[in-house]
Amino acid sequence: MIGNIANSLGFGSGIDVSQLVNDLAAASRAPKVERFDTLAKASQAKISAVAQARADLDSFADTLANLVSTGSLGSQPTASDDNALSVSALPSAQLGKLAAEVEIRQLARAQTTHSGLIASASNPVGMGSLTLSVGGVAHAIAIDATNNSLTGLADAINASGSGVRASIVADQGQMRLVLKGETGAAHAFALVADAGADPSLAKLAGSGLSQSQAAADAILRVDGVEYNRPTNTVSDIVPGISLTLKKAETGAFISLGSTRAAEALKQTIADFVTVFNQLQTSLKEARQTVGGAGNLRALDRQLTALVGKALTGNSGINSLSDIGIKTDRSGALILDTARLDAALANQPDAVEALFNPPRDATRTSLTDPGLAFALDEIRDAALTPGGTLESLGKALQAEASTLTKNRERMEAREEAYAARLEKQYATLDARLSAFKATQAYLEQQIKLWSNES
Repeated sequence: MIGNIANSLGFGSGIDVSQLVNDLAAASRAPKVERFDTLAKASQAKISAVAQARADLDSFADTLANLVSTGSLGSQPTASDDNALSVSALPSAQLGKLAAEVEIRQLARAQTTHSGLIASASNPVGMGSLTLSVGGVAHAIAIDATNNSLTGLADAINASGSGVRASIVADQGQMRLVLKGETGAAHAFALVADAGADPSLAKLAGSGLSQSQAAADAILRVDGVEYNRPTNTVSDIVPGISLTLKKAETGAFISLGSTRAAEALKQTIADFVTVFNQLQTSLKEARQTVGGAGNLRALDRQLTALVGKALTGNSGINSLSDIGIKTDRSGALILDTARLDAALANQPDAVEALFNPPRDATRTSLTDPGLAFALDEIRDAALTPGGTLESLGKALQAEASTLTKNRERMEAREEAYAARLEKQYATLDARLSAFKATQAYLEQQIKLWSNES
């Protein structure tokens, strides 16, 4: 409707009223739009700055935690014969002084039993009850009209919860039932038919099964002391080490040692300084953009305090400042490489513990948090609901939302103002048109009167 009024303006008076209305409406709207554009740009800059600081902090903590969890910063165990024995470090293991000798005398094995060849897996095997005994524990196996087949028997065994796995294997165009238990002598098993079972089922469970391999424990000697274990993965003999036994050979001795991750530690410490300074720059830019934000200053102080924070219970080296990291006058971190080299040479375990702290009954995340854990605490406090960056981000988003609503209200007011102008000037145009018609009539009458005179 407003458009129709605007299109008709100026027809009676001869004045370009439509252009006049457009100019007046634009003069009212333009400075307000410019102000909202400026506010929106500033709001988006604040949101982006805080989002960047948040992303940098999150990435910083995740990267460091990943290095620690993968063992990249800890000493790694070595074995003189990788074909016979593989070794890996357990979490928080201190392996700097690892030295041991291993002899693998026997590998752990699982019992394997198989049946003779059977024409088809769907052929009936006979009905009745069987007892599957594993390590002295009996498991009932029932074969009835619903599962009277080799497949049914295998399924019943697998569903028994005994730990014995049954499979049907094709061989020479026929089928064979294969049973396999868990490794270790304690997992030896026996399958027998109960009284009343069909003769065919009793025969299958008795003379119809042959043992292919007996269950056995692993037998190994570590520094001359003999141990038996039910599996070939052993994590409770050499402190901090998981052993995977691969080949047994009596009289073959495998030496265990360790390699220090000194270069990885030095590189990580140098990277820490670089990334820390980048994070501080992001926080500084966020403060400047947002306008000082006290909660950002508090976060900056928490991060700076990491340098002197006790990360382990070691009395000699327990903080980043002890290995040459310090703050210069500008607040940025710098690294004294000579002091770091000396710390790695004199107390390598203590330096490693800053990133890979030991864990036991007395050394916990409270007494020996380590750098990754300490940084995670700061990150989590800042990013969880109610945290520094989370709260600030929500406040800025709310500010942006309010700005959008205010702009919408401004646009509605300006539309209403333009409509009023169009209505007012339409009325003016009509009156001017009427005045012009009256003027023309009077001029005509005067002309007639003059001619008569």
